[in-house]
Amino acid sequence: MNKRVAVIPGDGIGPEIFAATLKVLNYMNLPIEFVKVESGKKVWEKFGKPLLKEDLEIIRGCDALLKGPIETPVGSGTYESVNVTLRKALDLYANVRPFKSVPELALIPNVDMIIVRENTEGMYSGLEYRLTEDVAIGIRVITKRKSERVLRFAFEYALKREKRKVTVVHKGNILKETCGLFIETARKIAQNYPTVKYEEMHVDAAAYKIVNSPQDLDVVVTTNLFGDILSDEAAGVTGGLGIAASANVGEKHAMFEAVHGTAPDIAGKGIANPTGLLRASAMMLEYFGFKDEAEKLNIAIMEALKNKEARTPDLGGLGNTETFVNEILKNLEKTGV
Repeated sequence: MNKRVAVIPGDGIGPEIFAATLKVLNYMNLPIEFVKVESGKKVWEKFGKPLLKEDLEIIRGCDALLKGPIETPVGSGTYESVNVTLRKALDLYANVRPFKSVPELALIPNVDMIIVRENTEGMYSGLEYRLTEDVAIGIRVITKRKSERVLRFAFEYALKREKRKVTVVHKGNILKETCGLFIETARKIAQNYPTVKYEEMHVDAAAYKIVNSPQDLDVVVTTNLFGDILSDEAAGVTGGLGIAASANVGEKHAMFEAVHGTAPDIAGKGIANPTGLLRASAMMLEYFGFKDEAEKLNIAIMEALKNKEARTPDLGGLGNTETFVNEILKNLEKTGV
């Protein structure tokens, strides 16, 4: 039975990296049907909202969503991040970002870690108000139920990994109630996983750890804002934002995307780097149960990253989008795909 995947190409370089990604996925000839959905700046300019209700229903009816980068304006009076909207609408409570050192690109070798962040509350709850012209407030919401499920997700993930270690990141010495509740919940959950090593770490210490000795980390779990920032830091030491991928997982739905932004300065130049979206696609294949194909795709990507002639300029390469994709296709052919 075919899997139905809603696809949102996105803004900026989104359509280019999406075309490249679909070229690779179509070559793999898997039982996947792609359903295009429009969202982003152009939709907002035309309809006054970045994601239409009918398109959200199409996404709900699919087995997963594969999404390109979407522009989010800065400041009040603009539309809410489409990512935040989708995460809340589909209840995608766990954001999963794997980071593994790419030898040719990484600042620090031998890193193999996962950052799991709660995806639907915290500082990204969207509860912000302008009390007066000079005073604005934001409300940080942390609940026991949502903390429990993302923490349990992280511990279950750790059981599948060699180190079997969970690091809970917080700022409980300052944010005593919100981070306090998260830590209390983590300690209770940890008691149910005696074979998983458990530790707690302040977010500032975690930030230092990622640039100093990230090899010690395995599964890091934290709240929304902290996880967002630490993820970009982890990407920086393992190869760059351009190669980082993300899965957003809920009970009924899942969304897969690149971590990087829209890069409008290079849109249309044919040099956009599709690695992040391709690696997100590999995560999607694994989610569907196509584990062998996901592994072969990841190997093909990693081998292509070794070739400076094929790599895109943002990765210090001499190639472009087309040469990089062709290198991946050549590598896939070698694996028998």
